[in-house]
Amino acid sequence: MVEDDETTANYLVKGLSESGYQVDRAANGRDGLFMATSATYDAMILDRMLPALDGLAVVHALRAADIATPVLILSALGQVDDRVKGLRAGGDDYLAKPFAFSELLARLEAILRRRAAAGPEARLVVGGLEMDLLTRQVRRDGRPIDLKPREFRLLEYLMRHAGQVVTRTMLLEGVWDYHFDPQTNVIDVHISRLRQKSDRPFARPLLHTVRGAGYALRVDA
Repeated sequence: MVEDDETTANYLVKGLSESGYQVDRAANGRDGLFMATSATYDAMILDRMLPALDGLAVVHALRAADIATPVLILSALGQVDDRVKGLRAGGDDYLAKPFAFSELLARLEAILRRRAAAGPEARLVVGGLEMDLLTRQVRRDGRPIDLKPREFRLLEYLMRHAGQVVTRTMLLEGVWDYHFDPQTNVIDVHISRLRQKSDRPFARPLLHTVRGAGYALRVDA
C-alpha cells in the first residue's frame, strides 16, 4: 500500500490485517515504486496524489517494467476523466475518496480473483486438505473448516511450505510480520488452535512438531 496520509494508512493497515492480509506500506511514490519492483506482491493499493512521485507515474513505471501486479488506485480526484486517466495509466480499478472500507475490500478481492483466474494457482492441496485462495475456504476430506484470519494465514504459509520444516522465526516473519522474537507463546497458541480444527477431528495428523526445529505440514506414510 502506498499512502502518504497517516490516518488513512493506519486505518487501512488495521482493517486489511484483520481481514487476513499482510500489508507493507510506503509513504511516498518513490519508495512505493522501489518496493513494488523489488518484491512480489499480490496487489497494490496506490494513492494518486503522492509526494516524490505521483501515483500515475508509479503505475506507468510498473507497466513499462512488465510488472503486472494488480493496482487499485485511491484518489480524492473522482471525476470521470480522473478515473479514465487512472485506468488508462495501467490501474486495474479506481476508487474515489472518501470510501467505505467494505467497498475497498470487495474491490481488492475482485482484482485478486481476476489475477488468480489468469494464473495457475488458485488452490493449495496437501493430502485431503484443500485451501481455495479465491473464496478463502478450507476443507479437509470434503468437510469445511472454519478458520479465523490469522489461522488462515498460518495454514496458508504451512501449505505453501508443505513437506518442509518451518522454523518459529519463519512463522514470525511470514505470518505475523515480526522481525524480532516477541518472547510470547503466540505461535504455540495458534498451532494448537489450528490442530484442533484441521487435525483432531480426522484419523491422520498432517501438522507435525519437529522437536528443536519447528513444524512441518506433511502426509506421513
